Amino acid sequence: MYYKVEYLHRGQKREKIVEAENPIIASAIVKQEFPNIIVVGTSKTSAPANEIMDDIIKQLNMISVKKLSIDEKIAAIRQIAVMTDAGLPIYDVLEDIVANTKNQALKEILSAASQDINAGKSMSQALEPHKEQMGHIVMAMTKLGETTGNFSGSYTKLAEILEVMRDNRSKFLKAIRYPITVLLAMVLAFVIVITQVVPKFKEIFAELGADLPLATKFLLATESFFHNYGVYIILTIVAIFIIIKYLYKSNPEFRLYVDKILANKRFYLIGQVVYLANIYNYILVLEALIRAGIPVSEALETSVKVVDNTYLKQQLESINVHIGRGVSLSEAFEKTGLFENMILQMIRAGESSGQLDHMLGKAKEYYNMKFQSIIDNLSAYIEPIMITMIAGLVLLLALGIFMPMWDLGRAARG
Repeated sequence: MYYKVEYLHRGQKREKIVEAENPIIASAIVKQEFPNIIVVGTSKTSAPANEIMDDIIKQLNMISVKKLSIDEKIAAIRQIAVMTDAGLPIYDVLEDIVANTKNQALKEILSAASQDINAGKSMSQALEPHKEQMGHIVMAMTKLGETTGNFSGSYTKLAEILEVMRDNRSKFLKAIRYPITVLLAMVLAFVIVITQVVPKFKEIFAELGADLPLATKFLLATESFFHNYGVYIILTIVAIFIIIKYLYKSNPEFRLYVDKILANKRFYLIGQVVYLANIYNYILVLEALIRAGIPVSEALETSVKVVDNTYLKQQLESINVHIGRGVSLSEAFEKTGLFENMILQMIRAGESSGQLDHMLGKAKEYYNMKFQSIIDNLSAYIEPIMITMIAGLVLLLALGIFMPMWDLGRAARG
């Protein structure tokens, strides 16, 4: 947030815009910069013009940076794991991948990393400038490999984790492809009927002066609305889409509000998919890190970075906060309100027996089973909705077009 702090300095009233979490911190920042002042008021304001321009430039730079696909990362990680397991130095491994890869972004990242390693840096230090492209889980497993001395083992496990996440995402996209195709076909058919078919019947009905049923009047009114305002409707839809997308990316409060709705398990189907996908990825990474010997606090901090939904991420980030206050791990998980009692019992049992990684593995299998079940039956869940929509569209067209045709003969004789 940006705040305008008004203050008195040497008898003159002045103001300064600062970025802070709340008005109290904003006032403290200004007092620290100008010790001998009296703050007279603090109010929320918009960002300064130069800050807005800097943000726009930053966003454009981020867009211009090509992100690596998960397939490209998995391929490179597999190569590193195999070649380091054969005893080759990491510098030679990276140079070999750079020489043979065709992906320019990957080539630039690994080339820069190999040069840094040649200059005396570790692998994790060399990848640090590229952590947004490589991902936080890559950084965590790289540090793990350096700490344990088993670099190939860490990268093999890393590749397996990324492959599971990729396969689940691919499976979900494949499952929703059919419903989306059907929905688009329905929309296209409706638009064609409204813009091409209905106008011809409109002329016939007007000439014969037939008494039209309510469904026909609705179709004619819809056609008239599309004819007069169709361009504006399309522009409005595009504008709304762009605004929502911009707010989702740039406004944390708006994104949190939307993500909270999307992650609500009572939100039919979508809520379950979003919840299970994010929680499964979280448990998957957490179990792998703890099993590999990463401290629980560090593993929690890394695992939460693979969660895309900001509401779920916010709830999961509170686990580390509670642990820092002396709360047990199972109690910290319970306070989030995200986990079922069975999962909490598993974590509690693993915590008391010293087999936390084993119990997290069971929890991972449970969430994977539920996620796979909902993905496998996604079409079955959506089919009733699609059938109802198709039936409604056919019924509307039948009542709106074909019923008046039955009365055309009588209307012509009249």
